Amino acid sequence: MAKTIKELIEEAKHHLLKAREITEAAEKDGDRNFTADEQTQLREHMSKATAAKAAIEELKGNQELRDTLAALGDDIALNAKTDENGHRQTASGFHLPERGKSLGEQFTESAEYKSLLSQAKNSGGQFAKNQRVQSEMVGFKSLVTGGSDTSGGALVQNDYRGLAVGLDVFQRPLRLRDVVTPGNTTSDTVEYVRVTSVTNNAAPVAEATSSAAPTAPGGAGALVNNAGGGYKPESGVALAKITTAVKTIAHWMPATKRALSDAAQIRTLIDAFLLYGLEEELEDQMVQGDGTGENFEGVANVSGTQSQAWDTNLLTTTRKAKTKVRTVGRSIANAYLLNPADTEALDLLQDNEARFYFGGPAGAGTAQMLWGIPVIETEAVPAGTGYVGDWRKAVLWDREQATIQVTDSHLDFFVRNLVAILAEMRAAFGVLQPSAFVEIDLAA
Repeated sequence: MAKTIKELIEEAKHHLLKAREITEAAEKDGDRNFTADEQTQLREHMSKATAAKAAIEELKGNQELRDTLAALGDDIALNAKTDENGHRQTASGFHLPERGKSLGEQFTESAEYKSLLSQAKNSGGQFAKNQRVQSEMVGFKSLVTGGSDTSGGALVQNDYRGLAVGLDVFQRPLRLRDVVTPGNTTSDTVEYVRVTSVTNNAAPVAEATSSAAPTAPGGAGALVNNAGGGYKPESGVALAKITTAVKTIAHWMPATKRALSDAAQIRTLIDAFLLYGLEEELEDQMVQGDGTGENFEGVANVSGTQSQAWDTNLLTTTRKAKTKVRTVGRSIANAYLLNPADTEALDLLQDNEARFYFGGPAGAGTAQMLWGIPVIETEAVPAGTGYVGDWRKAVLWDREQATIQVTDSHLDFFVRNLVAILAEMRAAFGVLQPSAFVEIDLAA
């Protein structure tokens, strides 16, 4: 008696598990070589698993052929009838478009085609297995089906590829990397100098009128020019040497070899998704990394940054924070970092006459500029908190830029026609002058 697909799958699974047990036993014994008996058993299990897989593929092909023949016999529409509303329909219930329209018009205006597009939109580009789209009869037969690449299936495929390429519309934009200082390193650790404080005592100095030395020091260690010595005041910069390690950011996902070889767009989608995931985590680390383990020391956890408490309203608070960057940090702020919920609150701000400050719903968009500098909207910052600073005084050192690698050597992927797709990058991050950054409390 012929076996079903389900039975063949269980059979293949059984033999693969048996092969794994033999392999694990050898590994537990100090990673020894297989015995002659074990080699025989492995070959037998792998052979049976391969045979089961081939049988599964053959059954699937036969079933697809039966489904296609059934569909053609059902919807050839030679016995189409008119329903109670005057519409012609096939034996399976599909309505036939009115005569007098071109084949393309009949196709795109059919209820079935519109339903197919709606289904794809609501299910992420996936179509039901037996979904068909049919046009009116032209000549002997003009059946358009979604199951054929030489017919309606070509149109369905185009729509699916458009969705795959548009994957980026579901991802948050990343811009923090654009405003920090880019760097490179060829080592596993980076040593850099951090400015912890700056003392500026620059002042006008009178010309010396005597070669005699001053007799007493003045305030803050400056020498009093009580003898006309013309001494200049002393300023200073306190520095600290910081060592940061290069960190690895990575993730992977499995895929079948058939999916990658039969649909190039799937490979593109996977690559784009994995690479985007690295950038998202990188941005989170630059902001919120706590410096422990394999985490960056992010701006939120660097000692020496400034803080701005809530003051009256969002606009007042954010402006005062920018002033601190200038007066205390002795720097020029080049960007705000805000959560989407806080940029929304800015967009909805109104004056006393209920007019939106940032253009409202008819404006160009969200508050892209605030107090003359760009706003970076990111979920790396929690709602109710913001940052402003001179992001040029933070450096991202690339050790190895993002790469994609594919292998079938993971676990038993080789015999299952699976591959592991790995995305990986290595980088280090450092803040050169913490006082150039201000954490803002945006909660009233």
